Amino acid sequence: MLMWASVILMGLAVFILTNMIFNDEDQFKAQEKLEESDQRAPNEFAKHGFILRYSRPFFKRYFTPIVQTMKNKKKFREKYKRPIASGGLTEVITAEDFFAFKLFLIIGFPIVFMIIRWFLEETWSLTMIPALAGLGFIYPDIWIKGKKQERQKEIVQNMPFAVDMLALSVEAGLDFIAAMTKVVEKAKKSALSEEFETVIREIRIGSSRAEALRNMAWRVDMINISSFCATLIAADSVGASIGPILKALANEIRQKKSADAEKAGATAATKILFPMLFLIVPAVFLMIGAPLAIQSFTGN
Repeated sequence: MLMWASVILMGLAVFILTNMIFNDEDQFKAQEKLEESDQRAPNEFAKHGFILRYSRPFFKRYFTPIVQTMKNKKKFREKYKRPIASGGLTEVITAEDFFAFKLFLIIGFPIVFMIIRWFLEETWSLTMIPALAGLGFIYPDIWIKGKKQERQKEIVQNMPFAVDMLALSVEAGLDFIAAMTKVVEKAKKSALSEEFETVIREIRIGSSRAEALRNMAWRVDMINISSFCATLIAADSVGASIGPILKALANEIRQKKSADAEKAGATAATKILFPMLFLIVPAVFLMIGAPLAIQSFTGN
């Protein structure tokens, strides 16, 4: 297994080197100039983890061009498009870049392992290389799943305030777009405010309100937002006033949030109980057994 893993890694390295030699250098430099003009890019990559930050120059330069020439790129583009959107990474990484990231780490993790092994002068077994290569391939999936869950949690935390403010703005006489704009202005910067900004932008460039809300539900991929968007779409289709509906939604979201907090508290208490048993039971035996042992020893 170790031999075949080494052969595969060497083959990939040769393939990348060959592609680097024959790749269109002018095209890459033009793309690099466009990316350098975006001042947000360095900050965006830094806040999404050091692995992405330091891996990106390599997979973007040597692996993404390979991925873009693959025949089945449409398949993994559809596969990774929604997870990337749900993680709020649409402006950070494309589906092609994401797959290139996975391919790069197949080689990247073993190389880092070998460098650390040599630097520390350790004798770690080389049989770990195939496992590290496999870990490198699945790591981006784990990473993006974590980003998605983190973003969904942030959206849930900000929903009660945002929906309340949206309801108040609509009842004060603002239309839907103006009310959502007011929420974006007043609410703190969050994943939810970013989604509202995207909805506003889509509507302003010609999308219908229903279409923009459906896109938001698709991106976030969370039942709370899907229910919120479906309710607004249904109200819009029958011409109903959305003010009372938004107030009812805000109350429902707040109650659900309280119920989830209580459930999390009850679960935490149960989780704490079992570790405590391993501490309490020996302590009880010690408190009871120690005097008896002392008494028995003194009596003898």
